[in-house]
Amino acid sequence: MQFLANIDVDDLPKAIHFYQTAFRLKPGRRFGTHGIEMLGSSAPIYLLLKAPGTAPTNATTQPRSYRRHWTPVHLDFVVDDIQSAVQDALHAGAQLEAPVSTSPWGKLALMVDPFGHGFCFLQFLGRGYDEIAE
Repeated sequence: MQFLANIDVDDLPKAIHFYQTAFRLKPGRRFGTHGIEMLGSSAPIYLLLKAPGTAPTNATTQPRSYRRHWTPVHLDFVVDDIQSAVQDALHAGAQLEAPVSTSPWGKLALMVDPFGHGFCFLQFLGRGYDEIAE
């Protein structure tokens, strides 16, 4: 099985700039004017142009919104230096939603991209998640 991530955005050039600057991803294949593959992570990320207000599927009446929204699925980016990663993302247009916290397994930064999607930076300390695994 292969894993990839698809992220809906309402402004493809802005999204390309953000994901290049914040995560140092590189553009890969383009899919016309409506999508692009971003490479440089452990899985490809596809940025897909989708108009605000459109229905994501026929099974929901909730329209797409690029205001801050919550979803139980989000992306975590494991980094070596969380402070540097947060600064790069802030410079690119992200927002830090809470101060960086430290747990026995590592550090966590709760972030949001310019399109309302939540993501986190993780910096593992010690043995990472093994510090709390049973």
